[in-house]
Amino acid sequence: MNKELEHSFVTQLEENQNIVHKICRLYTNDSDAHNDLFQEITIQLWRAYPKFRGDSKFSTWMYRVALNTAITLYRKSKRTIKTQDYEGVSFKISSEPYDDTTEQQLKLMYSAVKDLNDIDKALVFLYLEDKNYREISETLGITEVNARVKMNRIKEKLRTILNP
Repeated sequence: MNKELEHSFVTQLEENQNIVHKICRLYTNDSDAHNDLFQEITIQLWRAYPKFRGDSKFSTWMYRVALNTAITLYRKSKRTIKTQDYEGVSFKISSEPYDDTTEQQLKLMYSAVKDLNDIDKALVFLYLEDKNYREISETLGITEVNARVKMNRIKEKLRTILNP
């Protein structure tokens, strides 16, 4: 591949790598699995990059590739190996320090979200990333109305789990 394409890819990946880390956090239970998934998503992004037409923002395209890769690998892993629990691993999504309350709320939320099906997990993730329903529907390949209805049902389900 040419150096210009490679430089463009690396620059955009560096600017948006937190997207991949957040998806890895959602679909893995330990740091080794996180690193493996991050590497696999990066490989898939690189393979697909020459076909990226720019019809959407790079980050939207990146969400789609990363979520599809994570879901595919998650489904494969469910059939074979059970991952180790993520407890004890100190991992923070952003560089801002978390107090214990925030960390406990995050653990509870991640635990509840992990029990959802693959598409619902992705929907919640994109919703929490402040994506509007149009962007969510484009990323997941569903209609806006379907995304809105699914999100309302998920909110109700999570409300009953998180606030018994």
